[in-house]
Amino acid sequence: MEHRNADPLAERARRAQATRQANPESPADPLDAAAEERSTADLLADALNAPSAADSPVMVLLVDDQTIVAEAVRRALVDQPRLDFHYCANPEDALRVAQTTRPTVILQDLVMPGVDGLTLVRQYREHESTRDIPIIVLSTKEEPRIKSAAFAAGANDYLVKLPDSIELIARIRYHSRSYLNLLQRDEAYRALRQSQQKLLEINLELQRLTNSDGLTGLSNRRCLDDYMNAEWKRAARDQSPLGFLMIDVDNFKSYNDTYGHVAGDDVLKLVARAIESSLNRPADLAARFGGEEFAVVLPSTSAGGLRLLGEKIRMAVEALAVPHTGSASERVTISVGGVMQVPRHSEEVKQLIEAADLALYRAKRDGRNRVQLAN
Repeated sequence: MEHRNADPLAERARRAQATRQANPESPADPLDAAAEERSTADLLADALNAPSAADSPVMVLLVDDQTIVAEAVRRALVDQPRLDFHYCANPEDALRVAQTTRPTVILQDLVMPGVDGLTLVRQYREHESTRDIPIIVLSTKEEPRIKSAAFAAGANDYLVKLPDSIELIARIRYHSRSYLNLLQRDEAYRALRQSQQKLLEINLELQRLTNSDGLTGLSNRRCLDDYMNAEWKRAARDQSPLGFLMIDVDNFKSYNDTYGHVAGDDVLKLVARAIESSLNRPADLAARFGGEEFAVVLPSTSAGGLRLLGEKIRMAVEALAVPHTGSASERVTISVGGVMQVPRHSEEVKQLIEAADLALYRAKRDGRNRVQLAN
């Protein structure tokens, strides 16, 4: 009889996985990502809309060295709709044939030359592709001890051969239906997990975009405000210091007027990168405050540490050596205002921002390209 794949949905998933494993280092492509998202949705839809196990084709594999038994089983099944029959006479080939044909049930003879049936049952259970396939053991003896050994090895059922055709067909269909239900359930679960993972990735990306400045990639003002409020409350509760830096690109309007707004955007990106690369702790947050102004939140930072970091950022920007004819140093520089405070519950976070802004004003008033801390 012609072999038909009893589980096309599972086969599709296996092919997709094999393709990914064959090309583990292939670069990600937006079109591929979109196609993967569509395929995940299609896989989930297919899994949920798959035909019931009762309507799916049944694939029977008989492993028996006696051709007369094989012929008797074939005749019993030949008129059955949606049922395919495969026969393996050599026990040495049984596992390979099972992995190739992917049966929905295996009829396994118990006594065979070279390899006994219980050994084969154990081998089926040891391989992932055959681990869950139902196995009906065929034996010439109705002995409880043999039955117990068969079930202990991993068999699902036990029949004394040759069984009545009605009983044989009923057991084949029962076990095949249970196996196909298992495959469909697992496939639907995998598709659902893929869909959930994709949704999680999309949500994380949306969250990142919501909290990121579109030009510089730093945190945006909304994220800065939320983080400042949270760290202010934590510092007030723990009575720990909270540091804050306000950073402004010197003579930025003049730069835009001279070099153009596109060049100005590039400068902001460079400054943002210099600021972020200067931070060493996961808790430190760099953000774009607005326009050419940036801010850095520094939990549990001393005044000395605040000044050192401010100087580090200032020197990193100066080292970029971006030409600026409108600057006294003829290159792009920044001014930094900082403040360190142990918050009290009666105070508001805006006081910290105002103090840093005032220190920034003093730094620019005193000549720019310098760090000034609030008193």
